[in-house]
Amino acid sequence: MEILGLDIGGSGIKGAPVNIETGELTADRHRVRTPQPATPKRIIKSVEKLVSHFEWDGPVGCAFPARIKHGVARTASNIDKSCVGYDIARGMTDRIGNPVFVVNDADAAGIAEMSFGAGREHHSLVLVLTVGTGIGSAMFMNRILIPNTEFGHIRVRGRNGERYAADSARKRDKLTWKKWAKRFQHYLDHIEFLVGPELIILGGGISNPSKASHYFDYLKSEGELKIAELSNRAGIVGAAMYAANRLKGGS
Repeated sequence: MEILGLDIGGSGIKGAPVNIETGELTADRHRVRTPQPATPKRIIKSVEKLVSHFEWDGPVGCAFPARIKHGVARTASNIDKSCVGYDIARGMTDRIGNPVFVVNDADAAGIAEMSFGAGREHHSLVLVLTVGTGIGSAMFMNRILIPNTEFGHIRVRGRNGERYAADSARKRDKLTWKKWAKRFQHYLDHIEFLVGPELIILGGGISNPSKASHYFDYLKSEGELKIAELSNRAGIVGAAMYAANRLKGGS
C-alpha cells in the first residue's frame, strides 16, 4: 500500500508517495516553497500543488509544525499564528477531496524512526529529539506514541530549552561543536531526570553525518543514545505511516 506523505516546514513543503510496508519513497521527493505568510489557506493551496504534482488520488499524511489535536493546530512554529485553532485536517481534506491525516512534525519523525530506523528494535520508553532551528520531541512507551510532548520548551538553566540548546543556538552564539555539546548535555541531563528513557534518538539537522561526527562523542546518556537513520525523509515517511494507522482505526 502507498500513501502520500507530506512534511511542512518553515521554508519548504516536501512530499513523496511512501510504501508503508518498507518505508521507502516510491518516487522522487518534490518540494515547493512554504508561502509567506504561512496562513492556513496559503499552506493548503501549496499542498494542493504537491498533490497535483504526483497526480495523487488517495489518502494523505501530513507532518505539520504545530501541536495537533483532532486535526486542529493548537500552536504555530515557523508558520503564521492564524493557524492556531484552525482545523488543518478538515481544510486540506475539503480542498483535496481525499482524506488527510495531520500529525505533529516531530511525532511524524519519531514514528518513522520507530518503524524503520534507530528505534525499530526497542519496546520500552524511547524519546526522539529533532534538533535544528528548534527542538521537537516524540515519546513512545511500548512502541505507542504519546503525542505532542513539546520537550523543546522545558526550562534549562533558566532558559527555553530550544533557545538554549538547539543547533540554531550554536550558530547564533558562535559556539564550537565541543562547547555546544556541553550545552546540549545540560539539556539531555534535564530530560533524562524528568523522563528516564531507555533510548534517546537524535534526529533533525544534527543527525546529518557531517555534523554528528563533530559532537556525538562528547555526549553521554544513562540509557542508549543513537543518531536517527532516516535523515530528511523521516517526516514524509512518518506522516504516511500515521495516515495508514488512522485508516486502520488507530489513533
